[in-house]
Amino acid sequence: MTTPEPDALLRPGPSPAGPLPGWPAGTSTPQPAAPGGTTRRGGRTNGFSPEAARAEFPVLHRTVNGQPLAWLDNGATTQKPRAVIEALTGYYSHGNSNIHRGAHTMAREATAAYEGGRAAVAELLNAPGTESIVFTRGTTEAINLVAQTWGRDRLGPGDDILVPVLEHHSNIVPWQMLSRQTRARVVPVPLLPDGRIDQDAYADLLSLRTQLVVLSHVSNVLGTVQPVREMTALAHRYGAKVLVDGAQAVAHLPVDVTDLDVDFYVFSGHKVFAPTGIGALYAKPELLAELPPWQGGGNMIESVTFDDTTFAPAPHRLEAGTGHIAGAVGLLAALEWLTSLDREGVAAHEEQLTAYAEQALGTVPGLELLGSAPGRVAVLTFTLAGHDPAEIADRLDQDGIAVRAGHHCAQPSLAHYGVQSATRASLALYNTVEDIDRLVASLHGLTGGTPAQAGSLAEAGSRAADAGSLTGRVPGL
Repeated sequence: MTTPEPDALLRPGPSPAGPLPGWPAGTSTPQPAAPGGTTRRGGRTNGFSPEAARAEFPVLHRTVNGQPLAWLDNGATTQKPRAVIEALTGYYSHGNSNIHRGAHTMAREATAAYEGGRAAVAELLNAPGTESIVFTRGTTEAINLVAQTWGRDRLGPGDDILVPVLEHHSNIVPWQMLSRQTRARVVPVPLLPDGRIDQDAYADLLSLRTQLVVLSHVSNVLGTVQPVREMTALAHRYGAKVLVDGAQAVAHLPVDVTDLDVDFYVFSGHKVFAPTGIGALYAKPELLAELPPWQGGGNMIESVTFDDTTFAPAPHRLEAGTGHIAGAVGLLAALEWLTSLDREGVAAHEEQLTAYAEQALGTVPGLELLGSAPGRVAVLTFTLAGHDPAEIADRLDQDGIAVRAGHHCAQPSLAHYGVQSATRASLALYNTVEDIDRLVASLHGLTGGTPAQAGSLAEAGSRAADAGSLTGRVPGL
């Protein structure tokens, strides 16, 4: 019997009653790559329109508290395009089956779609092959997987794990837990005032004791883009491995793990327009082949007797039990949708929108942005004198604007700026100038803005336009 292509679960096909309803038409998906390679797909370049992209997201057309929704909480999770929603509905309506072991048609279809998702991840990251991709629940589980397999096997007393101060708790706590198990040492790497990792301090902290360096590709609080390639090359000079948290990067930046030469790279699907509960770990093939099983059960074995168990090769050895099949189908649809866009156009839009937002927020009395590193991704975290972040988020919510308030699971990063909590507005490709206008207008309302302050808004809009930003529109007016 032939194995169906993975898009059998994603596009309509003939049946006795005609095409199946509720399945996205025209979706093109990759076939699973042969061992040692990935199937390449070329994204089309046809210009980018945030308004056209926005039309693909049903939730962005709802109202909240009687106001149109402005979703500025993308750092927490991105919304899902219609292609992803329809892929999930189609799978559960017409293709639900377990994978890998079934001998029937639907099992083969589900397996092909699941492995198609793996191939899409490999292509997104320019990994050397699908066998270097392990599905996980997300970034946090992927980091814990590395800690409890490679880390427990390799680290011991006298070894150092370098962890920058700006890391998300998910890239701090697992290493603290591992250090208690192995007696290795977690060494914090300080930040510069603008939110970049202090590269001189990093170089000084590296030594032959350093076994692992972990870092975020993009900070979830400051938006700082770290020089991953350079930091990795320096770590490798000391024989250390490098793990990169790409949760905040994959939706905004092209990621090439081969070029970066990182040893491990992890991300979450829900940060890149896919469902929650699905993510991925990339590991260099020679490292992945050495990782011992993390959890035991079905799917990760070749054979079992009461005398011994033979484990499956990677990546299946690290995927015990039934995987998140629908999540992989949704991730496949999300990556197909994302790579169909003009990524250069998306990057330009986000860069311009961020510049516009920084200028406009600068007109709000008492507002202070955290971090000022050049080239940062669209994350705007701020404090507002005299106003608690929770109060700010509540006021914005009343105006239909969704932001995040609190410590953002990055308390050491906030402590670097002398604060315990802050408000974060994080942008995605479907955000527009109108979203920023409403944010700034609402903040002015909270601070009691005056006509004179509105004049400074006009000046900010003009400066943003002169700097090559999106438009000369005046935010908040």
